[in-house]
Amino acid sequence: MAKDLRKDLRADFTSRQYMTSRDYEIFYYSDLHFTPTTAHSHQYYEFYFFVKGDIEFIIRNEERVRLETGDMVLMPPGVEHYARAIDPEKPYQRFVFWISKEYYEIFMHVSSDFGYIFRQAAEGRYVYHFDPITFNAFQTSLFEIIQETHQDRYGKSTNVNLLISLFLFNINRSVHEKDFPPKIRESATLHQNLIFYIENHLTDQISLDDLAREFYVSKCHISHTFKDNMGISIHQYILKKRLNLFKDSLRENGDILSTCSLCGFTDYSSFFRAFKKEFGISPSEYLQQITRESAKVMQPQKPKG
Repeated sequence: MAKDLRKDLRADFTSRQYMTSRDYEIFYYSDLHFTPTTAHSHQYYEFYFFVKGDIEFIIRNEERVRLETGDMVLMPPGVEHYARAIDPEKPYQRFVFWISKEYYEIFMHVSSDFGYIFRQAAEGRYVYHFDPITFNAFQTSLFEIIQETHQDRYGKSTNVNLLISLFLFNINRSVHEKDFPPKIRESATLHQNLIFYIENHLTDQISLDDLAREFYVSKCHISHTFKDNMGISIHQYILKKRLNLFKDSLRENGDILSTCSLCGFTDYSSFFRAFKKEFGISPSEYLQQITRESAKVMQPQKPKG
């Protein structure tokens, strides 16, 4: 499956707790069992994304968090921490992303929008949890960064900086919008607010009854307004958005059934028919296609000349 190709991007675990690069270092660890580390702190920021295992994260010997898939920990400079295995024999997967203070400041000079979660960490908020779709999107972004750092292509440094920039922005936006949920915009038209609502509830079950209650208008008015402005029905719009979300998520998840469920589909046979009608191939054929593409990308480039 597509996700199995990620093993080529795994790093061998190192207990080193200092940076050898100036700006950043990023690792994807996938170990069969836990290797203990002692309490430590850094002179840089550490992002820790927990994928799999049975782990407790200890911060300053005060805060203890039993991690779940989808958890992110952000450790600012100088804060002592370490991970402890509750069951050291369970497979242990995580991403570790180090960013120097100087590199962080470069982004802050561009925009303070990059700094929300860093400011939160400075105030003692270290642990965040993301839903499966969001967390899979972050994993995909991290793999893209790692993959680019492993290749020798034109503009590599520029593209890595762009990928990290987008990654940091999306992390900040996701946390900020979870803390301050976007509200329906009073100045927007009904169909614009319908789109806005759907975008933020795409993996939930959305019915016309739900929308009628949310916007205090009749189902008939909602249906006509949306189709008049968008050219398709609300049902068709939601279906198309979910199908495209499935395509993006499958590249990371690699499992058709679980990805289908995560994207809001409750009936596989209906999903299968809709996917084949929309894209002309079956979900399994699409998975084979992206697997071949990923394998091609991971092949070493032949030297020129």
